[in-house]
Amino acid sequence: MKVQWPDIPYEPWRDTCSALHLYAQIVGKYRLARTPWINHSWHAAFYIDARGLTTSIVPDGPGGIEIVFDFIEHAVVGTGTDGRTARIALGPMSVADFHTRFVDMVRKLGGTSDFDGCPNEIPDPVRFEEDRAGRPYDADAVARFFQACVVVDRVLKQFRTAFLGKVSPVHLFWGSFDLAVTRFSGRPAPLHRGGVPALPDEVTREAYSHEVSSAGFWPGGGAVDFPAFYSYAYPTPDGFAEAQVSPKAAYFEKSLGEFLLPYDAVRRSSDPEAMLLAFLDATYRAAADLGGWDREQLECVPGAPLRPRPIVASKLRM
Repeated sequence: MKVQWPDIPYEPWRDTCSALHLYAQIVGKYRLARTPWINHSWHAAFYIDARGLTTSIVPDGPGGIEIVFDFIEHAVVGTGTDGRTARIALGPMSVADFHTRFVDMVRKLGGTSDFDGCPNEIPDPVRFEEDRAGRPYDADAVARFFQACVVVDRVLKQFRTAFLGKVSPVHLFWGSFDLAVTRFSGRPAPLHRGGVPALPDEVTREAYSHEVSSAGFWPGGGAVDFPAFYSYAYPTPDGFAEAQVSPKAAYFEKSLGEFLLPYDAVRRSSDPEAMLLAFLDATYRAAADLGGWDREQLECVPGAPLRPRPIVASKLRM
């Protein structure tokens, strides 16, 4: 069966997307406050599941609590390991309303409801409990966004299999609201200058403590008012912006310092998965080659079901 790549134009659901981003930040702040730190803030991210987005189990309450954004029934569902459940219907409301309902839900689940109340990575942030403007909820747009995340998650996970070195899970960062996967060269990076809006520099610097080639997917927002795939390197090697990458629809956006590939170019192609994999591979190779990564030791053949990775003698380390 051919995988469907849904149409997800950003402008029609801009306000819903902005609201969903802030709701995700509220849930993310709860997970952040309860979960021990893992390198590069991996402990704070969400994951795609069969219903939408999940925190996985947060160590809180009687044992653990999982929070799921269910984009099929349009609810936020909390489940405790002791069997307790609670839910919030997703619909038009204010951020303050969602914050109040979520705090109440965590308490009903036996969890700890204390967490930071201010958004990150958003210019001029308003505290959640003070953001009382009404927000719409376009359920159809949210459902299509979720289905897009499902197919993108699948391709990013396939791309991830071809790397033997340190590589992140495929996860959604609620701060910037992007689905991402990151490869590491294994070498330390220069100290990041920081400066991300409403984000402590110490968090940014820890995230970029080592050389990376990172790629992912945005639904739109900020400097990119359309859904797009991105790829960047830190530190940016000389010549990266001028690198020739595929497919033809990809380009380097100087204002962001990243390569972009419009989602619609992928969706409308005869083979979306192949086009996206070509972009991910080409931009990674540009970063790795120009950055002097040890590709022979870091890479392997892409993974396939029921096929163990072949052991190559040159890749074995004593």
